[in-house]
Amino acid sequence: MPYRTLFSAPVTLGAGAPAKVGILDLAFARRGERTELVQRYQKAPLEIMRPLYVDPALPGMAFTYVMATGGGIAQADRYRQDFHCGPDTQAHFTTQAATKVYRMEDNYATQVTHLSAADGAYVEYLPDPIIPFRGARFHQTTRLEVAERATVLFSESMAAGRLARGERHAYTVLSSDLEIRRPDGTLLAVDTLRLTPGEGGGVTGPAVFSGLDHLSSLFVISDRCPAQEIADVLDAAVAGLPHGASVLPGDCGAWLRMLGSDQPEITQALRAAWDAVRRLLTGHPAPDLRKP
Repeated sequence: MPYRTLFSAPVTLGAGAPAKVGILDLAFARRGERTELVQRYQKAPLEIMRPLYVDPALPGMAFTYVMATGGGIAQADRYRQDFHCGPDTQAHFTTQAATKVYRMEDNYATQVTHLSAADGAYVEYLPDPIIPFRGARFHQTTRLEVAERATVLFSESMAAGRLARGERHAYTVLSSDLEIRRPDGTLLAVDTLRLTPGEGGGVTGPAVFSGLDHLSSLFVISDRCPAQEIADVLDAAVAGLPHGASVLPGDCGAWLRMLGSDQPEITQALRAAWDAVRRLLTGHPAPDLRKP
């Protein structure tokens, strides 16, 4: 394990060192009635197993589980994910488990994700929550490229920290940038999150975590239904939690942000929202993801 003595620098691998730069580059295409992985490049610590077909209602939909062999994101890690979904594909991306972001003494970690969905594609990217440890410094950027006749569901969830150890907002900085664009570069929406507990008024007050421990967002970009109808379905699905739901700019879809007091509560609420909007857009319920 990395350690430091009283007068020495931390014994850790620097940015760019082997096992520090994780890469996933995946491409999917429609083959008959099924979506198949047609291109794959992976570099540890990021990897996948073969896509699974676990949805009886949509048997041709490819489910891909992203794994980090290091067990979490460490100091100076640089991750990049590229998911390319061709015309009329059906694909779901998730993580094997929650993403743990470890303590960082002298550096930071980043994750950049680019997901493209061509016309007719239906794509879901629903990773498990981010759990920042004490002293973590983490920034992620997500770019969604959505064709006019494509549908993308994207979620982002994070916890206040390792709550069982009494760590609430003990990380140094946690930030996230989301951009949603058309293939020609037209900007549809931007969402920016900056959490720095040690600066200003902190992150526990109104308009941030508001005293709760879990934050989750769901973005739906689709032309299959009117944007207001999507927003109404999201709003109704999580009526019991503090939340907000509204249409995205230009009526390109809708989004939901909610807060919860514990992980099972927010996980159940996110699943309820996913299930409700999936029924609206495809006519089918959300399947069991078969996670351990």
